[in-house]
Amino acid sequence: MIRNTRGLWCATLALAGALTVPLPRAVAAQQTHALVITGLGGEATYRDAFFGAAVLLHDVAREKWNVADSSLIVLTENPSRDSKRFNGKSTKQEVGNAFLALSRRVKAGDVLFVFLHGHGSGNGNESAVNLSGPDPTAADYATWLSGFAQQTVVFVNAASASGDFNRILAGPRRVILTSTKSSVERNDTRFATYFVRGLSSGEADADKDGKVSVLEAFSFAEREVAKEYEADKRMLTEHAVLSDSTLAATIAFGGAAVPADPRVAALVAERQALESQVAALRARKDSMSASAYESELERLLVAIAEKTQAIRAAGAKP
Repeated sequence: MIRNTRGLWCATLALAGALTVPLPRAVAAQQTHALVITGLGGEATYRDAFFGAAVLLHDVAREKWNVADSSLIVLTENPSRDSKRFNGKSTKQEVGNAFLALSRRVKAGDVLFVFLHGHGSGNGNESAVNLSGPDPTAADYATWLSGFAQQTVVFVNAASASGDFNRILAGPRRVILTSTKSSVERNDTRFATYFVRGLSSGEADADKDGKVSVLEAFSFAEREVAKEYEADKRMLTEHAVLSDSTLAATIAFGGAAVPADPRVAALVAERQALESQVAALRARKDSMSASAYESELERLLVAIAEKTQAIRAAGAKP
């Protein structure tokens, strides 16, 4: 039986049009929570690089993303180096405590941003980033993330040999970024430098809407890394991976004003919930029949387009 795809095609076009209009961020409905973890540096060059990334992410989370102090946790090798910004030492115990603390603060629909950086090693479920004491594995992070099933999770592993994290942490409502495509790419990476720069400056804001989406930051970092290798006449030894570009394009940090009209805030929150359902549906695609998948996708896309139209009708400005 051949399915009539006209409705799906029209809905997709409507959604494409809707996504070109930047929407105000409904902070009342969706809060961002951030956990930054940097590992052992070893040489001074790496210690300084990890320190710099942690400082920049702390500042951008507070000043541009409006993350509350109680929802911002930064763990580093040497927290005494900046006790005003850093919350504690990056150990397996403290990382677990941080995930537990944030799991008690989040609400359904919130965003959890996790940034992990350091010297990594790849070995499937045992892949890790070197911290003080025992190293938490990719399997440990998967367990900790299970407490955020109702949130959208952005997990960045910017360490070397980080590629296995993508498969192990994959799931609905999750965007997983790794600085390498596999565990074989073991050389120190440059991805973190440019990804953090993209988040903390306006350079990655491709559509100039005052916000930086996860996709924009990733694309910026990918381009800049390639430029650096080319300028140095070196073969590219790191290939960053983004698990879900569609969802990543909908997650943006900073910039937008809170809608004054509570009706608009509610509509935006409902639209974000529908977008999360699309991401969850895509994750289940392989376990569904083609007709069931297309039917549900069409329903969600039409609903998203209708919410966008309602937001415009309520007077929301881009």
